[in-house]
This record gives sequence, C-alpha cells and structure tokens, in this order.
Amino acid sequence: MSDNLATVVRDICRKYGRERGRLMDIVRAVQEKFGCVSGPAMDLIAKEVGVRRVQVASVVTFYAFLSEQPKGQVVIRLCNDIIDQMAGAPDVARAFEEELGISFGQTTPDGKFSLEYAACIGMCDQAPAALVNDVPVTELSTDAARRIVRDLRKHMDPSRLVHRLGDGNNAHELVHAMVMNNIHLRGPVIFTPANRGEAIRKALAMTPAEVIRAVKTSRLRGRGGAGFPTGMKWEFTRAAPGDRKYIVCNADEGEPGTFKDRVLLTELPDRVFAGMTIAGYAVGAAEGILYLRAEYAYLQRFLEDLLDKRRAENLLGQNICGKAGFNFDIRIQMGAGAYVCGEETALLSSAEGSRGDPKNRPPFPAQKGYLDCPTVVNNVETLACVTKILEAGPATFSEHGSPGSTGTKLLSISGDCKVPGVFEVPFGIKLSEVLKLAGGEDAIAVQVGGASGQMIAREEFGRTICFDDLATGGSVMIFGPERNVLEVADKFMEFFVEESCGYCTPCRVGNVLLKERLERVIAGQGEPADLEYLQDLGQTIKTMSRCGLGQTSANPVLTTLKNFRATYNALVKKRTDGLQPAFDLGAAVGEAETIIGRKSEHAHA
Repeated sequence: MSDNLATVVRDICRKYGRERGRLMDIVRAVQEKFGCVSGPAMDLIAKEVGVRRVQVASVVTFYAFLSEQPKGQVVIRLCNDIIDQMAGAPDVARAFEEELGISFGQTTPDGKFSLEYAACIGMCDQAPAALVNDVPVTELSTDAARRIVRDLRKHMDPSRLVHRLGDGNNAHELVHAMVMNNIHLRGPVIFTPANRGEAIRKALAMTPAEVIRAVKTSRLRGRGGAGFPTGMKWEFTRAAPGDRKYIVCNADEGEPGTFKDRVLLTELPDRVFAGMTIAGYAVGAAEGILYLRAEYAYLQRFLEDLLDKRRAENLLGQNICGKAGFNFDIRIQMGAGAYVCGEETALLSSAEGSRGDPKNRPPFPAQKGYLDCPTVVNNVETLACVTKILEAGPATFSEHGSPGSTGTKLLSISGDCKVPGVFEVPFGIKLSEVLKLAGGEDAIAVQVGGASGQMIAREEFGRTICFDDLATGGSVMIFGPERNVLEVADKFMEFFVEESCGYCTPCRVGNVLLKERLERVIAGQGEPADLEYLQDLGQTIKTMSRCGLGQTSANPVLTTLKNFRATYNALVKKRTDGLQPAFDLGAAVGEAETIIGRKSEHAHA
C-alpha cells in the first residue's frame, strides 16, 4: 500500500467527518482521485469510517459509476437506450471502437481510455449522447465520435470538447455545457416569472399547519408518476414522532426518455430549493438533501454555488428571512449510477451510504425514512409546484388541469417526432394533442411513463394525460411506422434485467425469463401457449416483486400484449407435431458456410 493512497484516503474520510452516512461521498471521491476504489483503498475506508470492509465493497460493486478495477483516465459512456439507438448510437459505438481499438467494456492498453455503455443519461431530446467523464456530449455522429477521440488524445481534457454552449444556464461558467434545454411550450405554472424569496416569505407568514392546508387545497399530487397527494405526505411526516425530520428531493431522473428535471435544475433551481425550504418549515425539518444523479454531475458546482448565494441572502441557514427558530439548510448528495435509486426507499438507502436496496414498507418514509427519521421525499417538479402554490395561491394553481389532476405537467418528449423537448401542458390534455405539439402525428405507438409505463396503440391516442388515465412521471417516447413495437419492448426488458437490484427472485429471475420468451416469439419460434406464459409470468412479477421497479418491470410485455395483440398473434403458430424449433441451425453454421464456400447439406435439407 502506497503512502500516497493512505494519506489521500484518510484526508477524504476526514473531510466527510468519517461518517458512515457519507460513505457514498467518500468512495466517489476516492474513485475520482485514483480511477477506482481498490481493495487496499476499501480496507483503509473501512478502518477510517468504522465499518466492515464488506459494507464498503457492497457500495463500490453496486453502482455503475464505481469500480474496483482501474478505469481509463477518460471514461466514455455512450447512452444505449432505445431513443439513442434509433438516433444512430450503434454506428457511433462502432466509430468509438474503431478509433480506440477496443470494445465496449474494455480499457486501452495504455490506460487512457475506457468505453462503456450507459442507460438513459437524460439527453434523449438530443440523441445520440454520451458522457465523457462528467462532460455531456450531444447529437453525436460517427465523425464526431472519431473527432472526440482524436482531440482527447491531444489534450486528455473532456471540458475542451465543448466547442459550443447550450442555451440558458447551460452557458453559465459553472455549467459550461453544450446541452440544450429544448423548452418548446411554457405553461402557466412552472415556466412563469418568479419573485425570488416571495414564496418562502408568504409561507413564513402562515403557520406550518396552514402551509400544509394550502398544499392540500391545491390538490397537488406527486409528479414522479405515483401521484400521492403531497399535502397528505407532509401531514403524515409532521405528525410522526421524532425530533429530527428530513426533506429529500429526488433528482435521480433515471426513467428512460425523461429529462424535464434536468431542465428544471438548470433553469429553475431556485424554485426547487424554495419548495424544499417550505416543506422543511411545514413539517418541522431542519435538514434537506438533494439527491442528484451521477449523470447530472456537470450541474453540481452550479447548484452548490446557488445554495451558497441563498445562504448569503438568508433564504437558507439560521432564522430564515428573520423567522426566529426556523433553521433549514440543504446539501447535495451525489448518486453513482443506479436506476433503482429513483425508487424512494432505495434512494434513502443510497443517501445513507449503502447499496441502493429498496426497503420494506411499511414503515413508510413519512414514518421512518432517512436515518430512521420521518422524511418527506418529493421529486424536483413537485417541489417547483409547491413554490408556485405559495406564490400565487392554491386556487390559482387548481384552476389548471382536471378535477383529479390539478395544475400542469412537464412532458419530456422524444423519439420519432419533429420537435423533441420539454412541454408544459395542462393535465387532461389528450395524447393526440401532445403528438400534434411535438410533430409526431404519424406515430404507430407511444410509450407513456418511460420503460415502466404503457405502450399505447394508435386507436387509443384519444386518451388523456392525467393520474386517472395515462399517468406519467414525464416520459413520452414516440415510435413511427418503421418501428417494431415488440423489439422496443425487448429493449425495455433488457434495461430492467440490467437495472434490477437483484434482491428478490420475481424481479431478478422473472425478467430474464420474460425477455427470453419474448425473444423466442420475435424470432418466429413461438406458439400461442407462449403468449399465455408471458401474461402469467408478467403478472406474477408485477404482483410478487418487492419494490416499484419489479412491480412495473413487466409492463413492456403486458401492455404490448394488451394493445398490440395482433402483432403477437402474427408471429406465433401452433405446431401439429408438438415440436417447436428453438435452435436455428442455418444461422449457426452461416459463418462456416461462408468460409468453405458452400451450403450445409444438413442445415438446408
């Protein structure tokens, strides 16, 4: 063990107070310094923090952005979700491989470059996209991929890849990103002028109970997709016993096709932080945590700077806005690449410095959340809405939307459409109107709610975006006439197989079996009984899985079975001999036939 390693690790642990709960920050800092969290580093961290080595190893091995083995000085993570693949990611991947002379999952012999795939990185409106270390590069082409590698070989500085700046705060000196906001429709709630500090001052002129009543009167429901009433969640947390309470903002926007929180954190972070502060006052919390996904690390310095400015303006800290006894502050907790951490209890596990394992419920976070204390977990858009409710009043907010879904909804629209981007629409809008706004009228299918949502067929485009019909956290992916909906479903199943935390058998094993049988059907090797198998297995996974990931992971198969049954029926056939081919001999010997220059007599008999 080198003296340098020991010294640096001890300094990092000391910086975070040697706290068990800051283990995520510690291992991330070690990873950034040394390119990995090696075995000796884990030994040191365990000793300094006072935990067992296996606890450190469980964190390092769980997250995609952490590694036991050294990675390249520059890690290129190409997004390979369905939208990026449709936009040309496979061609970009080949260009990276050819230019670097390695395959994905490998590091160059000189240790300078690693190539990896990443799940959705929140850039579907400007795909194909990749992260070069923490620097997002968008609208990639094969030429751009080759140019990126050649430029990096000269300077090894990913920040110098940014030759043009995006709009709004993307051009801020602390962001310095080529990312575009692509805001195409600004509605009457989120994207309206704000008077800095007004919402907090109005809240502090009320009692905490009155603030909660205002949120309940607005009928605001959580914008993460589940739609739980926000005021009720706050009320439960305030009533829960315990001196320490927490406000956690879920900014782990990992659902494929979703990127509207990225835009809010770039352009309207003040509204999000104000919403957290108001929530803290309402429930009696003194501490807030913004859990920021690793893919948005390029925003961290900008957000930290804004928090410092809010403290200087007495919008955070002690006796906020002169309100004696109201003390509240916010820290940013970085994630490290795990879709399951979008589930609120998995997020809390991660924020506590553990693997992102979901927790059993009950108890719910409002009763026993972060560090076993009562905790409010709201997502970015929900907290921005809270600020608007306190600014303009609950009646003004509830004028918009539908009776069961008040206010507006931010939609992240991508795929086969003319204008991908962010649209603020009133709840109750028809899906057909959404398609018209985005220029996707010729769609044959729309995935509403991300990979875990619903695949909707053309005959159902008259349905509405609301919690009582088509609920969505924001993702709307459009698929045109040239797309195969079953191949799209298969791609979503690949995502869930990869992102399962592996804790429970229905999700860990069931999704693999579901994907295998779906691929048999797509290959034309299925029979009618396979469709019953898919339905029964999918429903079992949905019913028996432990957390929200498993409970929705079968949706790509279940909703396509429901809405595209004719597509399935056309691919299956009943065998009269009772046998069903599961092995394509012709395909298996194809390469050998090419080599010997003749067809196999057995394969084509």
